[in-house]
Amino acid sequence: MMNEQKATNRSVVGKVVSNKMNKTIVVQVERKVRHPLYGKYIKRFSKMYAHDNDNQCNIGDMVEIQQCRPLSKTKHWMLVNVLSRVEKEAVS
Repeated sequence: MMNEQKATNRSVVGKVVSNKMNKTIVVQVERKVRHPLYGKYIKRFSKMYAHDNDNQCNIGDMVEIQQCRPLSKTKHWMLVNVLSRVEKEAVS
């Protein structure tokens, strides 16, 4: 019998904070953690490198990323879809 392993790819929603690299975006993911003594909820942030094959994301976009196989030393996520885009300001 072969052991079947169920592939559960984790997906998270975050904000793009950098798109300066080719085919790579940096996504900041926010989570709330309860303080162990005082019980207050604290915001904690993680930065994740994600693969953006078409270079379609801009800074400020809300995106959904999914875990995948390692694509480089630090890149283990790939872009699933863009949830909302930021309007570009006209320079006058």
